[in-house]
Amino acid sequence: MQEKSWQKFSVLFSLYIAQSIPMSFFSTVVPVIMRQENYSLESIGLLQLVKLPWIFKFLWAPMVDKRTRSTRDLRKWIILSELFYGLVILSIGLFSLKTDFTLIIIFMVVAFIASATQDIATDAYAILILKHKERSMGNSMQSAGSFIGSLAGTGVLLVVYYYLGWTVLLTFLSAFTIFALVPVFIYKRKNPVVKNHHAMVSLRDVVSFFRTRIMKKRLLVLLTYYAGIIGILAMLKPYLVDLGYSVKEIGFMSGILGTSVAAGFSFLAGYIIKLIGRKISMYVFLIINVLVAVYFRYISLDTPSLVHIYFGICMLWGAYGLSSVAIYTTSMDVVRKGREGTDFTMQIVLTHLSGLIVAVLSGRLGDQLGYTGLFRVEIFVGLFALLMLIIYQKNKKWISQKS
Repeated sequence: MQEKSWQKFSVLFSLYIAQSIPMSFFSTVVPVIMRQENYSLESIGLLQLVKLPWIFKFLWAPMVDKRTRSTRDLRKWIILSELFYGLVILSIGLFSLKTDFTLIIIFMVVAFIASATQDIATDAYAILILKHKERSMGNSMQSAGSFIGSLAGTGVLLVVYYYLGWTVLLTFLSAFTIFALVPVFIYKRKNPVVKNHHAMVSLRDVVSFFRTRIMKKRLLVLLTYYAGIIGILAMLKPYLVDLGYSVKEIGFMSGILGTSVAAGFSFLAGYIIKLIGRKISMYVFLIINVLVAVYFRYISLDTPSLVHIYFGICMLWGAYGLSSVAIYTTSMDVVRKGREGTDFTMQIVLTHLSGLIVAVLSGRLGDQLGYTGLFRVEIFVGLFALLMLIIYQKNKKWISQKS
């Protein structure tokens, strides 16, 4: 009996959303709780360090590849990492933010290491179980799961905390994380996909991935593809504050509406890529990014109406959702056999680092040039990204493949 694609997609969606909700909670809701407990801004700032395992996960991605020979082994990595992740979250709930802050930070870092390991294994697992034509939809699950998890982690869990408290909330979060494994247990391939195994998968092997001519050019695509909208995303909330919107209004506009639109467009991106192919989709989505920057530059010339703001937010987050699926899908296409987890992880980490740099620089540019000047710069950055894509696409063989 032929396996159905929706079974694969349900597994991936549950795993990606299970990663995202706790991460979103720890990085965005816990700072709010800490401030309510009168923690200093310095302590709250240090909390962002718990994200470091997701930046440095490429360091142990080769170990995961080296110790897996088939999708059966990857399932073990996923299950064990997720169970450990859930148990650590449960343990955090036993401590008090008032008296055990240092211990909580240590446990959160451990939890994020487990989550990052699960992500490495899940990405490799997805690459192996998804057919070429299924990857766009599979990555829609990944991107949408992350956005929906972020939405739930920042909104729903804050309400749960308000009514039920710290310990009950973390118990609930732990149970959900472990429950997300149910589709993994249900979906079992009768014939596991065997990896083209390499005895030596090391950090030196990671570097060699980017030494090839084609990957040097793809590197520029990875570093610039989001750049035309990341700066706008980073400065969106300050921009709305300066326009006079309240914290409550901004929370709805960006946190709820924006994230929901991104999730919806992530689902849509999978169908678009499947319909018109990877090459055209990469161009279309990047052109949309440029148009978003043009739009924000236009409305910043004067005080925009509420309708213009809402439309701009929907365009911005929608473009981010489309771009995410495009990058994830094409990153899967260029991994080397036997090094799936390592190669995919490295590509995505590079986009995160690039986004971090652009976000920091956008603040300085906003101070020096104003919002209109910043948005003008983002237009040129988007056009530069388009040029990098043109150079890359001319030499890439996968663009001729069917999607």
